[in-house]
Parts: sequence; C-alpha cells; structure tokens
Amino acid sequence: MTDLDLLTTFLEIYRRGSLTAAATARGISQPAVSGQLARLEDQLGDALFTRSRNGAEPTERAHEFARRIGPHLDGLRHALADDTDEQDCRGTVRVGAASEFTAVRLLPALAPLTRRGLRLRVDLDVAEPLLARLADGELDLVVSSTRPSAKLRGLAAVPFADEEFLLVGTPTAARSVDPRRLAEDPVAALAHLPLVTYADELPIIRRYWRSEFQRRPPNPVSVVVPDLRAVLAAVIADAGVSVLPRYLAEPALHAGSLEQLHRTQVPPLNTLYLVTRTGPGEPAVRVVHRRLLDHASTWGPL
Repeated sequence: MTDLDLLTTFLEIYRRGSLTAAATARGISQPAVSGQLARLEDQLGDALFTRSRNGAEPTERAHEFARRIGPHLDGLRHALADDTDEQDCRGTVRVGAASEFTAVRLLPALAPLTRRGLRLRVDLDVAEPLLARLADGELDLVVSSTRPSAKLRGLAAVPFADEEFLLVGTPTAARSVDPRRLAEDPVAALAHLPLVTYADELPIIRRYWRSEFQRRPPNPVSVVVPDLRAVLAAVIADAGVSVLPRYLAEPALHAGSLEQLHRTQVPPLNTLYLVTRTGPGEPAVRVVHRRLLDHASTWGPL
C-alpha cells in the first residue's frame, strides 16, 4: 500500500515544479524528497518526472496520477483543517478565469464565502495573459484551460476539472445530416453546416475536428463572437453549429432546442487547472482553493 507521505510529496513536486520547492514546502531535505519519489516510482513501475533545467517535468503518467489522487488528498486536508475560523475568509482574493466558466460555475461556488467576509475581484480573460499576471503577482488564483508553461516560474498547478466538448446544432441542422454518411465520412456529412466560432482560428472547433476526424473543418463560418455564451445563443438561433462545453450546452439539450450532432466513444476532454503562486499563500486564497476543489469533485466532466 502506498504511503500517504509519498503521495503528498508527489503532489508537491507536481504542483510546484521542482524537488527543491517541494522539499521547502514539506519541511524536509531535497535528498529525502528524491528518495520518496524514487520509492513511489518503484511502487508504480513508471517514471513520474523528467529532470530539466526548468525543474521536474511531469510525464503523462504523472498527469493521470495527479488527477486521480489530488482531489482525495485535498479533501483529507480539508477535513482535518479547522475551516470554521471566519478570519480565514476576511480579505480580498483576486481571481482570473474565462467569462463563461466564471458565470456558470465559479461565482455560484464562491458566492457563499462572501457572506463570511470574503471579497472577490474577478478578472475575465483567456489563460495565457491571466497566468502571466498571476506570475507577476497581480492575481492570486487562476482557473486555466492550459497547464502553465515552465517559463512561468513560481506557479503551482492542480488538475481541477475536465471540460467535455460536444458538437451541437438545432434539430433542423441535425435533420440535414445523413446518418449513414455521418458514420462513413463525417467531415463530408457535416461540411454543409456553417460554423459559429469563438475566434477566427476556430480554436475549439478545430481541435474537435482534428481529434475526432483527423482533419480541419472545411465548413463556412457564419458568426465569430468571443464569448461562448453568445456562441450558444447564435447556435440556438440556427445561425450554425459549434463545439461547446457540456456545462454550457446541457440546458439547451434538455430543453430540446439543441441536439448533439456527433457522438464519440471517448468524449473529448480538456483539463482545467487551479493555478496559484508557490508558497504558503494567504488564508483566504487557501479557502477559495479548497472550496473550488470541493465543488469540482461533485461536478463530473463539465
């Protein structure tokens, strides 16, 4: 059975990006951290990190292992911590996230903390500029759709939740797709449908097409609007089809105003990360971090 100390050390290395930072966080020597990591890798039969000038780079096995054990270890810490102290919630926490996720998931999860004295300042943007501001000390926590680059020093990233992406359109659009042709040649079967997209580069749509069909979409573009809630509204109005996270599309799917146009054996997922600066952090930031992890464990794929 794997020792909890080994798992805790692994998570510190994973989140802080180096054995030295993990040793400081745990209050033990770097050789002790190296020894614990070696024992864990021996038990698992897999390497978890590769060493580089930038620190410890996680392997694919490390990403998968962190997703599995992180929420459980954080939950144990939360259960053992004295989370009843109202002083922990007093202060301002500066959070950065995408506007759609903020409106649908983040603010509903954090709003109860404001009744305990927490003040939230939320900045809305895409991941890269938010992570740069976090590294510069302008933000306290970022919900990021990408893992921070190793070039951004001093950041700790925790796998937080998985976004599941769906190709959706109106029932009218769905009826225009030949099911037999969709099974045999999905790109051709869908090519007549105009796209509603977040940006000219088709960032979410292009990734779906390449992941599922191994090709770029040849479809015409009807609407470009940099807000996924506006993309959803345009699709419901039958301006075209799009790829959206399940948490945004699901109400319209249940209402019957949208249908899923293509189904996959393994749903396309994108991992969201909770990113903070390394170090102990302010009490209010830790409370927000724990709260989001607790809520994410009940969401399932978004």
